[in-house]
Amino acid sequence: MMRSLYSAVTGLRAHVTKMDVIGNNIANVNTVGFKGSRMLFQDIYSQTVAPASASTATRGGTNPQQIGLGVQTSTIDVLNTAASSQYTGNTLDLAIDGNGYFVIAGRSGVTYTRAGNFYTDKDNYLVDSNGNYVQGYKVDTSGNLELDGDGNPQMGNIYIDPGYYDVSISSNGQVVGLDTTTSASGVIGQIVLATFANPNGLEKTGQNSYRTTVNSGDPVYNTPSVGGTGSLNPGSLEMSNVDLTAQFADMIVTQRGFQANSRVITATDQMLQEIVNMVRQ
Repeated sequence: MMRSLYSAVTGLRAHVTKMDVIGNNIANVNTVGFKGSRMLFQDIYSQTVAPASASTATRGGTNPQQIGLGVQTSTIDVLNTAASSQYTGNTLDLAIDGNGYFVIAGRSGVTYTRAGNFYTDKDNYLVDSNGNYVQGYKVDTSGNLELDGDGNPQMGNIYIDPGYYDVSISSNGQVVGLDTTTSASGVIGQIVLATFANPNGLEKTGQNSYRTTVNSGDPVYNTPSVGGTGSLNPGSLEMSNVDLTAQFADMIVTQRGFQANSRVITATDQMLQEIVNMVRQ
C-alpha cells in the first residue's frame, strides 16, 4: 500500500516539472526566435512480485508479475521546428529560413541565436539587443573575403563603415551599402551562420542564446545558403514556434494528472487510516 503513496508523490513531482516547462513555453509565446520545449515521462522501475516461469510438461509458462514504483522525467527536449516569420521592414532585422544560427560574441564568449533583431551601436558595429557583437567574415574594399595565412576567411565583429549609406543585408548575408562619395554599391561585410550536428544538444543560456555542449558537436561556419545553413529573410524576424493551443491542451492534461495523483495520496491515506482503526479495535 505504501508503494501507491510513493508512486503518487513521484507523479506529483513529475507533473509539477512538466507544468514548469509549459509555463515557460507560454511565457515566451511572443519571444523572437524562441524554441519551445517538451517534457516526456518514463517509469522509474518495477518491483517483481513473481518472476516469469517456463512451461513444463504439465503446465504452461507464466508471465512476470510486477508493480511499478512511480514516474520520473525522461527528457526535456528543445523543439527545433520551423516558426513563422513576421515582416518588420527594418533593414537590419533578419530571419533564418533554415537550420543555421547567428554567431554572437560578448562577455560570456561566443554564443548562438535565432533572434535576428540587430542594431548598430555608437561605434557602428552590428550588435544584438544585449549589445553583443554579430560575427561575420571580413571583406576587403572590393567586397572579397579576407583570408588568413591558411586560406580561411577571417571572422570578426561586423563593422558598418560610416562611409556608406542605405546599408542593408541581402538573403546571402552580404552587408551592402552605397558609397557616400561615388554612390556606388559595395559589400562591407558578410554575415556568418553556424550549424551543428546535434542542435538539440545546445544549452540555453538566456537572452535568446545558446552555447555548445559536448553533445551538440562543434559549430560549422558558413555563409547563408551554404552547408544547410539556410537563407536570410531581410526585414523579417523569426517568431516563437510555441503553439499556444497545444500548450493550453497540455496544461489541462497536466493539471488533471496532478489532481489524479493527489487523489491517490488521499485514497491511500484513508486506507491506512482504516488499517490503524482496525488495529486499535
